[in-house]
Amino acid sequence: MAKKGHGRPPGGMPKGMRMGPGMPSPQALARQVAEMQAKLEQEKAALAEATFTGTAGGGLVTAIVRGSGEVESVRLDPSVLEGGDVEMVGDLVVAAVNVALRQMQEAAAASLGDLGGLGGPGPGSLGLDDLRGLLG
Repeated sequence: MAKKGHGRPPGGMPKGMRMGPGMPSPQALARQVAEMQAKLEQEKAALAEATFTGTAGGGLVTAIVRGSGEVESVRLDPSVLEGGDVEMVGDLVVAAVNVALRQMQEAAAASLGDLGGLGGPGPGSLGLDDLRGLLG
């Protein structure tokens, strides 16, 4: 009985997957992936160094958040404490932090979004590790 082949000539590509004109070589693809990964790392480092400021209550509360997502500081105008409404002060702090976090997320989407979803979680995105696996 003859063995069935696996559809690949010895040392060749699988049937239907021939390199053709206009298709980058695996080496070129690997180089592009490495360049994109380096750019992604640079963008992440720059984002982590950035700070984002959010305010609430007309500037009575100011929150500063780092690009890494850590809250760096929260400043309260002394007048916000005079009323003694602790719950309102807490709400203003949360609002100011959320404004700063939203700014951080928008900056991340703007700077990392040009990489076409590479490296990002979510449906339809192809991570850099996936590409490395495809390229060997």
